[in-house]
Amino acid sequence: MTERPIAAAELTARHDRWLASAGWPDTPADDSGTDLWHWILTNHRFNSRLWAEEDLARRTQVGDSEIAGNKRAIDRFNQARNDATERVDELLLTALGLVDPASARTDSPVSTVPAGSRLNSETAGSMIDRLSILALKVHAMHRQTLRTDVDDSHRASSRDKLARLHQQRADLAGCLDALLADCVAGRAHFKVYRQFKMYNDPRFNPALVRERGAKG
Repeated sequence: MTERPIAAAELTARHDRWLASAGWPDTPADDSGTDLWHWILTNHRFNSRLWAEEDLARRTQVGDSEIAGNKRAIDRFNQARNDATERVDELLLTALGLVDPASARTDSPVSTVPAGSRLNSETAGSMIDRLSILALKVHAMHRQTLRTDVDDSHRASSRDKLARLHQQRADLAGCLDALLADCVAGRAHFKVYRQFKMYNDPRFNPALVRERGAKG
């Protein structure tokens, strides 16, 4: 019988541990263990880099060229984050026996799901991506509770928000465990959904197509 590939408790623990590791995210922790964990780590790393760039892009006392650099980095990191999410889905579906392994990395993966299995609208990889972002929110909000340059009301409000974030993460983690358990039991499945980010592709983004035509 197929076993559940990952457990949400280990996933959230690793998300937190990676965030606390020295040099993160520029020097990612080397504790991936398997291809699946490697791509989960990669997704978390690019979410972390994206988070930092989003903060920098909101600065108001630097030149426009610096903000433009932040915006371009945001595009790169968001693409890398999405690519890692799709890879996580490919590996999970392969481990669960729900996709033809030879087709898993193509634009049209072939599902091998049992009859009567319900299709889940959200993929497990997308849920893992959301848990990564929640880990970042928990990490950032916890730091707000420790600030000494703000008043008590700011810290108290941050503690309330932190408690809600922990609850949201626990709820989503439970949903991930339930989905994977249903997949193992043959009750549910999900698919690899390609994002096809057209704005990053010079063949599809009309503005980039025009630029390339003008150069010709």
